[in-house]
Amino acid sequence: MIAATVPDQRPPHARLLAIDAAGQITHHPRSNFSDLLRAGDVVIANDAATLPASLLGIHERTGATIEVRLAGRRSLEPQAVRCFSAIVLGEGNYLTPTEHRPSPPELRPGDDLRLGPLHATVVCLLDHPRLVPLRFEGSSDEIWRGLVRHGRPIQYAHIPMPLTIWDTWTPIAALPAAYEPPSAAFILNWSTLDVIIRRGVYFATLTHAAGISSTGDPVLDARLPFDEPYRIPESTARLVREARERGGRVIAIGTTVVRALEHAAEINGVLRAGKGLATQRIGRETKLQIVDAIVSGTHEPGTSHHELLRAFVANGVLEDMNAELEEQRYRTHEFGDSIFVERMNSKGASVVPRNQTPSGSHPWPVLSMSYRLPHALLRRHPVDFSGSLFRANNLSARASTIRQLPDREGR
Repeated sequence: MIAATVPDQRPPHARLLAIDAAGQITHHPRSNFSDLLRAGDVVIANDAATLPASLLGIHERTGATIEVRLAGRRSLEPQAVRCFSAIVLGEGNYLTPTEHRPSPPELRPGDDLRLGPLHATVVCLLDHPRLVPLRFEGSSDEIWRGLVRHGRPIQYAHIPMPLTIWDTWTPIAALPAAYEPPSAAFILNWSTLDVIIRRGVYFATLTHAAGISSTGDPVLDARLPFDEPYRIPESTARLVREARERGGRVIAIGTTVVRALEHAAEINGVLRAGKGLATQRIGRETKLQIVDAIVSGTHEPGTSHHELLRAFVANGVLEDMNAELEEQRYRTHEFGDSIFVERMNSKGASVVPRNQTPSGSHPWPVLSMSYRLPHALLRRHPVDFSGSLFRANNLSARASTIRQLPDREGR
């Protein structure tokens, strides 16, 4: 695979490798994603907007230059922004590969970090010199203002130009909660949603605080993903239940959606709506209870994103996939190409009936959203679509309304 070096969410030449329930591999233009869906399926995406989670600053005790990359908190609530876990790196910026960045100066409990207009304190030491809990000074409004003014998206060296926050927001981005973009959703746009809904496919969202993909240290990387909070609306849980009843598939757009849905069904296999904290690691030994297929980016073997795919298909199929991705020179990382992987039963057979006709719930396909658009949120003019169900023929009108929001240049 080759690194995608241009921050283009939906390039016209993007490709999609698909693995069906029998393990057969096919290649498609990514724009034809909707052709892999069937009437009665429900597609679920993560609507978290990306935080400006990279903060350059000074370690006050030594005067050393540092970069703080926010990496987690235990709540999605906008007011709960005083305490974060964070990765602290030494001098440098995104142009240096993270694994080559120097360690920060020795951190001690009570150390002050000056991060532009923000001030944070190291709460205590954990068991790794780069990972610490931080407490920020000020009110939640002051912290949000400081993040917006001083923070940047977390970025890696494969993209040479600096990213703007707009580059990292998916078309359905809502509550700012993710530390890196839930980039599998770059496959979506309003036209795609219009097409899949008109085909009898259902669409819903959840919010999951997508975490960082690399810490620059192999020992710390082995712990990824960190614990991540999520929220599943009742409307989304209901669509999943109805899909099960009619034999439709549950298709997760991204690894974070898989993690949230499977964690919320851990107790008895029934998806529960509400808030949670995903603490599990999904891999070969995981028995999936909710998700039947995943859309994801292309990831290198050994990463947590790639290991999650072992819950869907056998090792041999993954090896074949890796070989195809290499041979066909697919692009990797967040702005790269995509894969569609359907789950096998006992790593060899389809897990759900292939009903082609939806029945028994809504007389029309629905778009279920439960969020506020981040564009509006940051301007303090919220457009609340909470709990709404939209007829397919109203989707274009909704999309037109959203397209009237200012673009990345503020026009």
